[in-house]
Order: sequence, then structure tokens, then C-alpha cells
Amino acid sequence: MRMNVSPVVASDVVAWRDRLARGSTDACEGDAGDLVDLIAALEDLTSTARAVQAEAAVAFDAARRASEAAAGVASRLQGRGVGGEVALARKESAARGQSLLGLARVLVVEMPHTLDRLRDGTLNEFRATILARETGCLNAEQRAAVDEELCCSPAALVGVGTRELAGRVRRRVALLDPAAVARRNRKAESERGVSLRPAPDTMAYLTTLIPMAQGVAVYATLQRDADAKKAAGDDRSRRQLTADLVVSRLTGVPDTGVPAQAPAVPVTVNITLPAPTLAGGHAPALLTARGVAGEVVPAETARLLLAHSITEGVGAWFRQLYANPLGRLVALTSRQRTFPDGLAELLQVQGHGICATPWCDAPIQHSDHIVPVEDDGATDHHNGQGLCAACNHAKQAGWRQSADSPIGRPAVTTTTPTGHRYHATAPAPPGWGDHGPPRAFMIDIQWLRAA
Repeated sequence: MRMNVSPVVASDVVAWRDRLARGSTDACEGDAGDLVDLIAALEDLTSTARAVQAEAAVAFDAARRASEAAAGVASRLQGRGVGGEVALARKESAARGQSLLGLARVLVVEMPHTLDRLRDGTLNEFRATILARETGCLNAEQRAAVDEELCCSPAALVGVGTRELAGRVRRRVALLDPAAVARRNRKAESERGVSLRPAPDTMAYLTTLIPMAQGVAVYATLQRDADAKKAAGDDRSRRQLTADLVVSRLTGVPDTGVPAQAPAVPVTVNITLPAPTLAGGHAPALLTARGVAGEVVPAETARLLLAHSITEGVGAWFRQLYANPLGRLVALTSRQRTFPDGLAELLQVQGHGICATPWCDAPIQHSDHIVPVEDDGATDHHNGQGLCAACNHAKQAGWRQSADSPIGRPAVTTTTPTGHRYHATAPAPPGWGDHGPPRAFMIDIQWLRAA
């Protein structure tokens, strides 16, 4: 049981943060041991801060729900947007904020020993998350038993790595309720899917979440066939062969061994670039697709992609995007009629395919009114933004937004129910500010790869 102490308030933390920011490690330079001690102490401080954040998040959630209950809000609607506000406060995405709030509830309500180990620095937030996640299929009593057995004493966790900790939890959970583990496995199978995220240097990670047995079978098959190609004299590496085999088998296009020759599949791709780039300029381009965050590509790569699409006979449409002198996209020429909703496409390009909420890097899924229609918000470019689904839903919990910078690049100020304000500005369009004054217009090329 913790002793009664003075409550922690934001001003105390800010003062200590400022003290750290103004501090110097000069006094430790002569003693390497002191520097290691400082690193360790700061790591413990980080864990302690996460524990206090968890308690604060749960208290905030409870206070919001109590005030909404007193105001007559239906129980199913109470607490809407709390995860989003936690996300903004922690400079995270809405989805991540909801996960952090869920973790905080588990630690405070059901796993007090794990919370104590986080508070004293024995665990970090990632390992505490593993404990909460792996016990998620247990009831409250069973979860408390695992919490006490594994985390009651700090000494029991000294030197325990992440993999070993996860193994301990899984073994204990399997002993306590094997049926619950089986149910969780079946649920996990129902969540199988495929995702795509950008990687450095114009590459991408295509990730498939499938049951372990299927994953092993797929990987073993790729390795076997890659080895067969190597034995036949193919000079590509094993990694290159397995990657090319995945592309070939998923698209049905023969494996040519040349990754630059992208397969012709029915999908719309946007590449936005300053007009001078087409003529040999060096300003980079932006590559986007529906539901995929934008990725910056070098000028030469963009020209090669365009040239290849034309030589392969892929249908392509060119349109001009007009920017004002401060870099705000203000108009576009109409696009081909088989691709409707040009305004939504403009918002997609304007945000580089990324949600406009501060610190959220999820792909755009919704075209949103900054000022809602019911509040006389116009359906136009100046009142539009691209959001992910989670952020668009979080707005319904009493958030207010206003569009700023009517002359410069689009900017939005978000005010949460607590009165906190967060400001976000749209990224600059490709070529803006590069090598002198911004260009009058840029080119957006869309092509449909038809099988």
C-alpha cells in the first residue's frame, strides 16, 4: 500500500521536465559509471511516468463518464472520444490512444502488481502490455492470480527478457484456462488479413496475418521453390527470389526477375509531381493509392514509373493541380469520368494520403467536413479534410474544429471537450518551395493497370 503523498500535478512535471532539459551531462564525463547510472535512472523514470499516465487516463475516463451520466448521456455513449483525447495528449494516433486507454484500465483495475512493477521501473510499458495482452482471455480472478504470481516481487523479474516473460505468461494462462486459450486462437484466426505500409527507398512491406501452420507452409514453399531456381542457375539471391515469387503468384504474372516491371493488375495509382520534374527536374514526386499513405519517390523513379506505364499501354489520365503562392492546393482540372468524386481525390492528394489529425499516420479513409454540415459547414475544398475512420468517429464526441490559414496551406485547429487545442497544417505539395518560388501548377497522373 502506498503512503499518502501530495498529488502529482502537471506543473510539477513540467518543472522537472524543464530541469532535465536544461541539465547537462558534463559532470559525469569523467566517470563512465555515472553516465550508465544516469541512463538507468532515466529509463526507470520513463516507466514511472507511464504508470502515472495510466492512472491519470483511467481517472480522466471515470470523470468524463460521471459528468456525462449526470448530464443524461446514454450509457453506451459515455466515454466516447476519451481514447482520442488521450492520443492527442500523448501525441499518438487515435487507434494507439484507444489501446493505451484499454491498457491503463487493465493495469489499474485488474493487474495492480504489474502496475507497481511499471511504477518502480522493473517493467517498461511494452512488457506491461505483453502481460495484459496475454492474460486478456482470462476472467478477472484468473488474471489477478497471474498478476500476483509473476509480478508481486520485483526480484522475480530481474534479468527476465521480453521473450521469456511472454513465455511465462502463456504457460500460466494455458494451465489456468486451456479452453479460453483455444477460443482466443479461434478468434485470432477470424482476424486474418493483409496490410501494406511504406518502407524506405520506395519499397513497401506487404504483411499477411494468417494461422501459424499456414504461414509455415507458405514460407517453406517459397523457400523450396527459390532453392530450385537457384539450383537451376538463377543469379538472384534467395530473398529476392522469394519476394519475386510472391508477386508472381499473387498477381498471376510470370516471374521475369525484373522488379521494376510492375505487373499489370486492375488498380488505380496516383503520382503527383511538379510539372518541371517531367522535363528532367529534381523535385520528388508523391505516390498514393486509395487507402494507402503517400510515399515520396525520387524524380527519376517517378519518370521511370510513368514511362513504363505508357510503354505498357496502361490507361493514364493527366490533370493539373493549382497551388497558390503559399503552397495551398486551390483547384484541379476535372479528371476522367470513370473516376468520380474529384474533390475527395484532391483532399487525398492534399494530405499525402495520411489522416489530417495531429500525430496520426493512418491512411485516409473518410472525406470529412471540418465544420459539420449540421453547423452550416460547406461541402467544399476549404472545409474538407481527409481522416482515418477512428479519428472521424472520435470527432463525434464533442470535438470542435475550425479551418485556419485561408490563404496559406490548409490548417485545422481541434478543440477537445476539455478545452485543449491542437493545431495541424497540411503537408506541402510536391515541389512547393523547391529551388525558388513555388510553381504555378503541378501534374497529377493517374493510371489504371488493366489485366
